[in-house]
Amino acid sequence: MTDARINLHADFASVIDTALTALETAGSLPAGLNRSAVTCEPPRDASHGDLSTNAAMVLAKPAGTNPRALAALLVAELEKEPRVISAEIAGPGFINLRLADDAWRGELALIASAGADYGRSAMGGGKTVNVEYVSANPTGPMHMGHCRGAVVGDALADLLAYTGHKVIKEYYVNDAGAQVDVLARSVHMRYREALGESIEIPEGLYPGDYLVPVGKALAEEFGGTYVGAPESDWLILFRTRAVAAMMDMIRADLATLGIHHNLFSSEAELQASGKVDAAEKWLRDHDLVYDGLLEAPKGKTLEDWEAVELPLFRSTKFGDDQDRPIKKSNGAWTYFGADLAYHFQKAQTADALVDIWGADHAGTVKRIKAAVAALTSADGGVAKPFEVKLVQMVQLLRDGEPVKMSKRSGNFVTLSDMVDEVGKDVVRFTMLTRKPDAQMDFDFAKVVEASKDNPVFYVQYAHARICRNIRKGADEGFAPSGENLSLLGEEELALVKLAAQFPRTVEAAAVAREPHRIAFFLHDLASAFHSYYNLGNDRPEKRFIVAQDSAMTAARLFLGQQIGQVIRNGLALLGVEAAQEL
Repeated sequence: MTDARINLHADFASVIDTALTALETAGSLPAGLNRSAVTCEPPRDASHGDLSTNAAMVLAKPAGTNPRALAALLVAELEKEPRVISAEIAGPGFINLRLADDAWRGELALIASAGADYGRSAMGGGKTVNVEYVSANPTGPMHMGHCRGAVVGDALADLLAYTGHKVIKEYYVNDAGAQVDVLARSVHMRYREALGESIEIPEGLYPGDYLVPVGKALAEEFGGTYVGAPESDWLILFRTRAVAAMMDMIRADLATLGIHHNLFSSEAELQASGKVDAAEKWLRDHDLVYDGLLEAPKGKTLEDWEAVELPLFRSTKFGDDQDRPIKKSNGAWTYFGADLAYHFQKAQTADALVDIWGADHAGTVKRIKAAVAALTSADGGVAKPFEVKLVQMVQLLRDGEPVKMSKRSGNFVTLSDMVDEVGKDVVRFTMLTRKPDAQMDFDFAKVVEASKDNPVFYVQYAHARICRNIRKGADEGFAPSGENLSLLGEEELALVKLAAQFPRTVEAAAVAREPHRIAFFLHDLASAFHSYYNLGNDRPEKRFIVAQDSAMTAARLFLGQQIGQVIRNGLALLGVEAAQEL
């Protein structure tokens, strides 16, 4: 459970819970009612109050009473809380609370005392969550197509760690498919080139010049040994060296975004270890895999379709529209078969699984979720939570025109190219300014524009403004102080009320597995700060530094300092450094 000392909303959830217990003790409410659906949150319309609870709405029916009658009893209990100045029944039975100003001044002091831990939560209870993200084929440098999923996955992993989970950041290395044989053949071409041969990369191989150093290294090590040798002599060696070189490159590319996985799992090693075979046996033993005839794809008439007996997973038992093969007719594992075993492996060391996938894999979500449900519950247990978050592609633009070329590959924009141009923080924050399943445009010019229309700049500018004011105050002999917070009035406390939503926003984002909620919150907080700051343009008495009033100046600088702390905490969760000046 969240530490209520640093979360006002959780604190008042506890107040509401205590009031309900008092009604139980008095016999006004049946004992043992399930309170899990009771909420405490800001009302949608701020004019209705500071907090709202649905307690009477969700408990009235099981209590055998009507919501407004129960709400009246609950209001009487809540009004005993010293920080509540009014509790009013709204609509069919919601209760709106107005808090004393000192409650918000106290929250401001709590932000100061908690510092970087303001918003941190223990809600995860130490449970282990495996977050698997990126997992690009090891056939070249990271490109823009991988970037958004990489940022979403990394921010989610950090968010879960911040909310009390143990997190495994995992990268699945797809090094067992046909694409790595193509990589090996491509490297062999570069190997021959390094030995002086004039080559032309044929269609179907990887043409990128990022393979040139790999070919040179092999040429230096083996000389001409494999120039005319049959493929069987060098394929495995070249494949192993090429994959290792590509993974070194991928790790370096991800590091430019501040991304560091703590576990890399090899598909080739998974298969070589016999774990895929073991998973198939386990599933057969539990009657979840059987040998059957594969149906023709639904909705299609294929004249040359020939039914083939294959091992099929009973995915229809878990909501899929047909049972799925785990092997091909040639005995090789299907992608699904290998993924099934891989997820079985992951589930052994985690309480919950999250996969970050490109939206082009949407068609396989249902079957892999069915497989994980089967694998983690077939012995009578409860299926382990497993979610797949789909991430849409990003369209790259430069001044509104599509960008296609790359200085490293000739046909795609590399992640490192992008970070070199606009910076890690801009890339990370921008990737979280829209829901991951929504299309996104990334315009190189707009993401670095000093404009309120650029959310990256808008949030960073709020923090930089705060830092500038504190520096200016110091130059003029003023320092932030929480000694006279009673001087802060309605307009200042409105900022505190918004900042105080940060802990509950963090928890909600973790539960929903949606780190973009933090970016949205930061934009709202920055907007509110800028609006307050701009009051001083026309009303000098509203400026942060009022030379003739040192007590007010100290209190407002303290207010700005804590708003800045919340912004820093939110940016840190997204892997973004807060700007001190712009």
